[in-house]
Amino acid sequence: MSAVKAPRSRSRLPATAPVVHVRRAYVECRFGQLHLTTAFPSGGGFDELTPLVCLHQSPASGRVFTKLLPLIGRDRSVYAVDTPGFGQSDAPRTRPSVEDYTAAIGDFLDGMRLRTVDVLGYHTGSAIATELALARPQQVRKLVFVAVPIFTSAERDAFNARPWPVPQREDGGHIMDEWQRTLEWRGPGVTIAELTASFAEKLRNGEQAWWGASAAMNYPIVERLPRVRQPALVLRPRDDLWEPTARITKLLPSVRVVDLPDLGFGLFSAAPVEIANHVREFLDQPVG
Repeated sequence: MSAVKAPRSRSRLPATAPVVHVRRAYVECRFGQLHLTTAFPSGGGFDELTPLVCLHQSPASGRVFTKLLPLIGRDRSVYAVDTPGFGQSDAPRTRPSVEDYTAAIGDFLDGMRLRTVDVLGYHTGSAIATELALARPQQVRKLVFVAVPIFTSAERDAFNARPWPVPQREDGGHIMDEWQRTLEWRGPGVTIAELTASFAEKLRNGEQAWWGASAAMNYPIVERLPRVRQPALVLRPRDDLWEPTARITKLLPSVRVVDLPDLGFGLFSAAPVEIANHVREFLDQPVG
């Protein structure tokens, strides 16, 4: 394992970039329709580098990758998928597990006929990325984890006793509770406009907003992660998973961890070029 503090360089991307197209689309999955945003170079991306699939945290949507998509999409297709029940994707009828979310993403891969992909997972997305890598080892080439939900039994029990986000209340008190939580975990460089947009994403998920976090919290990641064989990079921002993410070195001893102590929640909007540089440098390295 190599843990390093990342330099704050933000100018590695070329000054002159190709035209990148950003589009929205829907694809079918076992729970209904999945909404996604895709970015790809003017040549289409399919004859370029390995496509990247981005999986968001909960409760949120693929919108968190808005600024990252055109930076990565300069030489490959990149897809930010709203997981079932979040963003504009249809919700399952019952509370899903990480395995259920993973199966839906597998439906997306099959529907798009993507033979090989790299996967970036953020918070809940890291758990889904782990399970996807195990379920489809020949299809998933590399993994980028951004904050990994590796919880202790005590942390899991505490969450299950008080699931988050909090239930809706007629007096609207839950809105203030969530806004205070949002302010508490506001990352450096995140504007009030970006924070408000992120907050709105939480509210739109309704009574099932806690399903994603619950799935990640109860996923047996300590047992599953050591089985991963794909090359992996970990980006570790200073958010609520700062300490849990550090536990990954005991599960994947050879993983490379890049500490980002100057970034937190909202890192993809606060420092998209810096994140794109780390992701691109890792993905562009040959495998093996």
